[in-house]
Parts: sequence; structure tokens; C-alpha cells
Amino acid sequence: MSISKKPKIGLGLWKIPTPECADVVYNAIKVGYRHLDSACDYGNEVEVGQGIQRAIADGLCSRDDLWITSKLWNTYHRPEHVQPALEKTLNDLGLEYLDSYLIHFPIAQPFVPFETRYPPEWFLDPDAANPEMKIEPVPLHQTWQAMEALVEKGLVKHIGVCNYNTGLLNDLMAYARIKPAELQIESHPYLTQERLIRLAQDYGIEVTAFSPLGALSYFELNMAEPIESVITQQAVVDIAEAHGKTPAQVVLRWGVQRDTVVITKSTKTERLQENINIFDFTLSDDEMAAISALNRNRRFNDPGDFCEGAFNKFYPIYD
Repeated sequence: MSISKKPKIGLGLWKIPTPECADVVYNAIKVGYRHLDSACDYGNEVEVGQGIQRAIADGLCSRDDLWITSKLWNTYHRPEHVQPALEKTLNDLGLEYLDSYLIHFPIAQPFVPFETRYPPEWFLDPDAANPEMKIEPVPLHQTWQAMEALVEKGLVKHIGVCNYNTGLLNDLMAYARIKPAELQIESHPYLTQERLIRLAQDYGIEVTAFSPLGALSYFELNMAEPIESVITQQAVVDIAEAHGKTPAQVVLRWGVQRDTVVITKSTKTERLQENINIFDFTLSDDEMAAISALNRNRRFNDPGDFCEGAFNKFYPIYD
């Protein structure tokens, strides 16, 4: 399966509780998902792997049918830690290779051994009297070179980055020997990121949008207000009624039609089915424009905000 054949809808595994995770993955594969978006930092890769293996054992799919992504966490940016971090993920998932492996954030933090704490999360020492996020001076080009070695060793099919801005992307393309196949970013009608998406696509990099429904992923984290829900916007509601679809399906369709891959998340089988059922209708140019016009450059997942409040470190990356 080439990058161009990556399924346009993926199941995101962020915030799926470990007791439910294996069943959610299994049920998602059963209703038709073939793209799973995982990460060390989500803390549930063992359970994700259990769901995958059960689905394969039951004949729902083969390994070759699946596109499985994971991500390199901040504490493993030094070149000598990149392959062991990947191997830990592969072991947890029960896989021999990944389809895509991404640098999770352009943020390097001090190494935390697996036996000390896994996943390491953001604090260097969460038990300290005043715990704080620490930064490690690791140039991104060194981490990328180690990522390239994973491709050459056959451990991953493709490599890419998450949460890069235009400046970092331009810089990466100047030194990458193996070019990034994927850029994963937050994008939804309140954060259309048109310039960044256009730049990536001009480079031939596929763009994956996480949090494609915007605020819904962030209510429980107190990082968004219910009033910020894009699926209650009248323009979206009207378009949904015109097509006999739900507002969420319309927003996901908008994401796919702008030639991005969208990563959805749900633990409910009926919602999983709803989210993937977006390929039997098309939005008009006017409908696409009406949804894009909702843009307000509202970023919900911003280290420049949450790191200071949650981890006692001011560390913006998008400004």
C-alpha cells in the first residue's frame, strides 16, 4: 500500500481508555476502518495491538490491509533513542513494521528510560516538589536522520512530522534525504490552515488533520467551551439537512474534499459507523466555501497555551 492509498478516514486512539481500547479497535476494523492512528504518548498501544491481532485472527483483515501510524515522543529525539522507541512501539503493537512513523512534536525533552516511566509524558520528574517540563537541546535534523535510518532498515514504510509550521517544513525539505511523506496537524473549520496545507501539498506531502471536528476533542480537558462546537454552526446544520447527513459527517466530508486525511475518534460503534459513512455524497463548491468561511484561527491543541498551564513551562511553537 503506497502513501497515496492511505485510507482517507482514520481512527485516532488518543484518550481512548485502556480497558475499552482493544474492543474499540476491533469494532472499528469490523465496521470498515483500515487506518489506525496511534502514539507512544497515548499510553494504550498494548491494547491497540490486542485489538489488531484479534481482528486479524478472526479474519476481519490482514496486516497488509491496515495502515498503522505511530509517533516518536519528545523524550526520544536524540538519535540513539529513536530506534529503541520505535521498537518499543512495535513490540507493544505486536507488529513487525509501521506504515507511518511521525515526530510527534518539534519539541525535544530529556530522555526518560522505559523502565523509569512509560509513556514518559511531559514532566521530567512528576514527583518533584515543583515538577516542570524540561527542554533538551537536540537539533531536529539529527532526529530526522535517525528517522531516515528506520526506513532504510525496513522498520517503517514512511516517515513524517506532526505539528510543524511552514518555517520548520521548509527547513526540513532542505535537508531531508528521505522526504517526509506526511504532515499531521490540527485542522478543522475553525482552523483551516490553508497556507500550511497548500505548502505541504506543493511539496508532495500528504496532510492528515487531527481533531477534524474541532472543539469536541477538548471539552473534557477544559481546553474548549461548548459554544465553540463547529457542528452547531447554522451553516453546517443547513448543509447537513440538505444532504440528509449529520453535521459531523458534513464536517468530515469537508476535510476529505480538501484533500486531507481525517482522524476521527469515538468509542461507540454506531458513531464509528457514522463517521466513516461519508463517501456517498459530495459538497458543492459553495458549501465547501461556506464551511471554510467559519475559520477563526482557533487552535485548541497549542503547547504555547497548555504547557504553561499544565507543565509549568512557557513553550510556544507556532508563533
